[in-house]
Amino acid sequence: MESVPDQPIVSKTKDGSTTLYSARFDQHYHNPNGAVSESRIVFFETSGLLDDLPQKEQLNIFEMGFGTGLNLILLKDYLEKSVHPPRVTFYSVEAFPVDVLTAQGFDFGDELNQTGYRELLPQIFEKVKPGLNTFHLNDYLTLQLFIGRFEEMPDPDQPTHYIFHDPFSPEVNEELWTPDVFTRLHSFSAKSAKLATYCAASKARAAMAVGGWKVAKAPGALGKREMTLAAVDEKALGSLKRVNEQRLTERYRKGDFD
Repeated sequence: MESVPDQPIVSKTKDGSTTLYSARFDQHYHNPNGAVSESRIVFFETSGLLDDLPQKEQLNIFEMGFGTGLNLILLKDYLEKSVHPPRVTFYSVEAFPVDVLTAQGFDFGDELNQTGYRELLPQIFEKVKPGLNTFHLNDYLTLQLFIGRFEEMPDPDQPTHYIFHDPFSPEVNEELWTPDVFTRLHSFSAKSAKLATYCAASKARAAMAVGGWKVAKAPGALGKREMTLAAVDEKALGSLKRVNEQRLTERYRKGDFD
């Protein structure tokens, strides 16, 4: 039997930025049509985070799947462009961190305000150990990176305002798309919290509804018809088209998605 490579392979996406291909999960970490472009749309623009950054003094973000560190670098870039950046704690979890050599191959394009990520990310991946790792990246951005599985991770020590739900798809990583996962995410979220994900699968949305989230459809990124935005408080979803959470919950519990 042919062995599966332990380390994912760096590959270029259509917007010029790199992603990784995982043989373990047989998927790319990001949309091949554009890693940076997709992350900007899904996690920063559609979520409303960009509108919040200049208005808040403190924000806490949780990311499911640190991956290449792209979302951290984009956040750092947005903060560095801000006149009065808020203090942000960025919590993330990663079960399969890449090695330093792989991280040295990351290229997120020329549009970022800083190129220091080329040194920063390899340094992070070189220093991380199993368990919780803390990195104070500057005066206003702290990374709390847990190396291990989500169920082993301690809850963030502060309520989270935004959740980037960015694991591999439910087809290959089903354990991170269950009602138990979304219930736990809901439990450590602030009342104003929103959860953004590229995924639009009905089963995933149903699991969010069972987990207590209010769920809405949003336009997808880079060729995808839809994505999902969820919130603790339905008012945070604005005019987005809601799913029928009660109906999805009933269907999930009946086993319609099994």
